Amino acid sequence: MWRDLVEGGLLVVHVSVTAAWLGAMLYSLLVVQPRAARFFSDRDEREDFAVLLATGARWPVLALVGALAASGAGLVVLELTGDQEPTAAWLALVAAKGILLVAALALFVEVSWRLWPARLLAHVSGSDDLARLQRRFRRVSLALTVVIAAGLVLGVVADVVR
Repeated sequence: MWRDLVEGGLLVVHVSVTAAWLGAMLYSLLVVQPRAARFFSDRDEREDFAVLLATGARWPVLALVGALAASGAGLVVLELTGDQEPTAAWLALVAAKGILLVAALALFVEVSWRLWPARLLAHVSGSDDLARLQRRFRRVSLALTVVIAAGLVLGVVADVVR
């Protein structure tokens, strides 16, 4: 009984955190950014708004990654120590989910610690590189969204083949 409660709790955390991260990414890409582009006709004002929105977001996202890793690890431990041996397909899917989480973290680090500072400097200095950096930022953000969504799909498939 306690295993079921722990598993249920870990599963709720894992799926909720994934859904929150994916939802935030999709909302930003599909709603906030297009509307900001329409609302702020001035490039500098639009970039100032982007800076305002992004300020302080780094640590909550890293907390999400930590919660995903911890809850996922807990679910794996419960599965490996359970009464039934996990299938090879389940093991492969869970390994792929782990790889996707590492890829998502790497993409986030690229955006947060490399592209974002470069974008801020280009904005402040009035550099012509800003448009190029914004396009790169968007491409990496789209890739991150796809990786997060793929992890969610693999989790559902893993639960089915379990």
